[in-house]
Formats: sequence, C-alpha cells, structure tokens
Amino acid sequence: MRVVQSIFVFAYLLITSAVYAVSINENKAANYFDSIKKDPELLSSFLKAFPKGADIHTHISGASFSENLISYASPSENLCVDLQTFAVSTNANCPLSQQLNSMSTNQALLDNLIDAWSMRHFSSNKESGHDHFFATFGKFNAITHTHRGDILAEMADRAALQNEIYLEVMVAPDDKAAINLSKKIGCIANNDYDAMRQKLLQAKLDEVITLISKNADHDEDVMRNKMQCDSANPHAGCNIKMRYLYQVSREQEPCAVFAQLLAGFEVAVKDTRFVGVNMVQPEDGKIAMRDYSLHMQMVRYLHSLYPQVKFSLHAGELNKELIEKDTSGDAFLAHTHMLNALTIASPNRIGHGVDIFYEYNIGLIVSAMQKHATLVEVNLTSNEDVLNIQGKSHPLPFYLQHHIPVTLSTDDEGVTRSLLSDEYVKAASTYNLSYLQLKNLARNSIHYAFLPGESLWTNHDYASYVPVCAKETDDCQVFLNRNEKANMEWKLEKRFMEFENRYQS
Repeated sequence: MRVVQSIFVFAYLLITSAVYAVSINENKAANYFDSIKKDPELLSSFLKAFPKGADIHTHISGASFSENLISYASPSENLCVDLQTFAVSTNANCPLSQQLNSMSTNQALLDNLIDAWSMRHFSSNKESGHDHFFATFGKFNAITHTHRGDILAEMADRAALQNEIYLEVMVAPDDKAAINLSKKIGCIANNDYDAMRQKLLQAKLDEVITLISKNADHDEDVMRNKMQCDSANPHAGCNIKMRYLYQVSREQEPCAVFAQLLAGFEVAVKDTRFVGVNMVQPEDGKIAMRDYSLHMQMVRYLHSLYPQVKFSLHAGELNKELIEKDTSGDAFLAHTHMLNALTIASPNRIGHGVDIFYEYNIGLIVSAMQKHATLVEVNLTSNEDVLNIQGKSHPLPFYLQHHIPVTLSTDDEGVTRSLLSDEYVKAASTYNLSYLQLKNLARNSIHYAFLPGESLWTNHDYASYVPVCAKETDDCQVFLNRNEKANMEWKLEKRFMEFENRYQS
C-alpha cells in the first residue's frame, strides 16, 4: 500500500508543478521546439516522442498497412487478386499467379497492389484522390472483415510507439446483422421512429447487440494474444486503452440506417467498451446526400431516448467541386451539412468539418460550436489526399482563431500511410503552431474523448485541476479511480512532465 501511495505522490508532485506555475521545463521544451521547427528531421523526431494523448478519429477498416494485411491472410482463406483492379475475393480455384499469398514473391505486383490499396504514389491522371481513396476499402475488405483482432493489435502497437495512450476506434463488428434485420422487417411508413424502434426490438435486436459484444470479445482475444499481453514480455501496445465507436454505414436505405443507429445506441448502453456512435461512408454519396437531413433527425430522435450516449458525426467532408456537382435535388442542402448536423443532431464532435467556408450560415455554425464546445477532429493528410484541401485552404487556423476546440487525428493510417506524429509535424510546419498549441491539441484528444466520468480540469483552458485534486490528498486518488477520463488526463500530464524533463538542461 505504501508503494502505491508513494507512486501516487511522486506523480502528483510531477504534475502539480506544471499546473500551478509556468513550468520551467515546459518553457525550455518550447524554446527547443522553436529552434528546430524548420529542421524536418529534428522536428519529426521531437514530435514522435511528444505525448499525443489519443487518436479519436480512426477507422479499423483503413488503419492497417497493406503489407500487414497481406501477412494476415492465410492460404486457407483462398484469397484471389484481380490483377486489373487489385480487389481481393474468395476463390478456391484461384490461379497461382493471382493468389494473394504469392504476391510477396513478385515485387512488381506487390508494388502495384500496395499503390492500389493506399494513397502511396497516387497520381490524379486516372482518377481523383477522392475516388481512389474510397475505392481502396472494397479492395481489401475480404481481409479486414476477418482480421479485426490482428488490425487492433497493429493499431495498439503503433500507437504506443507514437507515445499515445488511448484509441477510439470506429468498428462495426455485427457483420451487417443490423442491416439484415432491417431488411427482414421492412420499413415503417412516414418515418414513424417509435414504431420502427419497437419493431426492431421485437424482432430481437438484442441478438445483434449480443453478437457485437461476442465479436468484440473474439477480436480483443486475438489482439491480446498477438501482443502477448498475458506473457512475461507483453508488447507496449498492451498499455494502450482502447474503446470503440459503433459505425453506421449511411449509404443504405433509411430503414437500414435507422437499424444500425439503434444498434449503436443500444450497444453503447449495454457494453462499456462502446463509448459512442458515428456515421461513415462518403458524405457525397447518392444516399448520403439525399437523406442527410433525415439521418440527422434519426440521430436526434435516438439521442433523446439515450441521452447518455455520446456521438460524433462525419460532417463537412466535402470540397467545392463535390458540392457543386450534387444532383440530389435541392443542391442548396449540400451547403448545410455542418449546419444540419449541429442544429438538428447536436453532436459532441464533428469529423473533418472542412467545407465550413462553403456552408450557408458560417456565423451560426461558429456560434453553435463555440456555445456547445463542439470539437473538430482534424485529419490533415486525409483532407489533402481526398479533397485536395491543404495549407491556406484548410480551416484549421480558422477554428483556432475562433476558439473552437480541435484535435489532430489520422482517419485511416494504412490508406494514407500517415501516422499521428506525421499529422503533428504537418500542423506545426504548415501553420506555425506553438509548442503550447500542440500540447493543448493533445489534451483536447482526451478531454473531448468519450471516456466516462468527470474531467481533471475545471475548464477547457487547462488552467487548473478540479478542487478535489487541488491538493495532495487520498480523495484525489479516489476521484481519479472513479473517473476514467480524469485518470487518462492525469496520465497524459505525467507523460508531458517526463517528456519536458528531457529539456531541463
């Protein structure tokens, strides 16, 4: 017991020195950062070691690097590669030259496959970055669908190497069970959400929820075994806390979207590993455009029934060209995605948010985000690859200027081949961000994460701890033990102190 108390006191003393006075080591780290900002190699090394808190916008479907996906597939899976499109499918009669497991022996084919499965060496001569990016997922889906545990282990190990402590991963481990259930019962006329919900519950939606948890159990077992978490030599990734957002595929008919949303809200109540809900697939998709407002109304309805469930929404992942080519009916609606998300659904967070300069009422959007402290999950590399939005055309500086909380995230590490450290390098070098700005972006990733419990901080400026932790007491430790969010914020502050101690001389 004394050992535990000593560790707590030591951590407390480390952290409080940075909270109640400007840390000398923080200033020295900031000075060093300023001195190397124009040196790419030193900047990259500095920000790889820099504590980054969490990645709270990452999809399991796009997180694995192509080389790893190939290694996960076994010969018994009979995976066959179309040598024109490089899409993988199951085929027991696949010719040897097309078998996925033979790709590693043919460097030319391997290079072409990796380029087809990612943004590596992408050229816009044949297709847009948007089309190439979103086409990749269908090409390797036969692998990601059955190797979630392997991918989770890859993500956790990589996060540990990047000095992260938490991942919030978008997953859909029901294997389309919610969608299939909706097809069995059919849609309800006039968007009667109460009737739709009751019909789904009566049709044993609880079995879908059980399947989600069962598959998550399996995936986590695979992940932990692969990282040897119960051995004498566990991987560093075993220390990464991981939680999930149930992801809803919005390019489905309304009844299927509603069924997925209901499953997401239900599992978030019943399984503590699922801390929220999100909607995925291209925002400019035919159905996504047509039903965008309808989807926001569905989310609003369900949140009224499950107010404790947090949710983030992909909103504003559009550029001027995609907005202008919309032919879903009233093209005006294409300019109100962020506005509709904020005023109808009221999400806790927004993913991307890069079309804000083309939205109908930017003033109302800014006011709503400021009022509710709606965080924007910024994915710089993804926005550049998919939408060609970068540099001065990206709204990151605008959000910072208007005191709208933001954090940096990866979106799809494997497809973009960009790690969270790379996102910090890009933000620092492109927008000349200060050390403290980067530090607060990292703090935001935990503060606005969907972890349960109260925060360690009294406000969003990270100026002081909550009163119970204002002094060194056992009550503070009790508070940290009871509040997962505060506990993770505490761990991040300790990481910062350890990092900044390197620059004391």
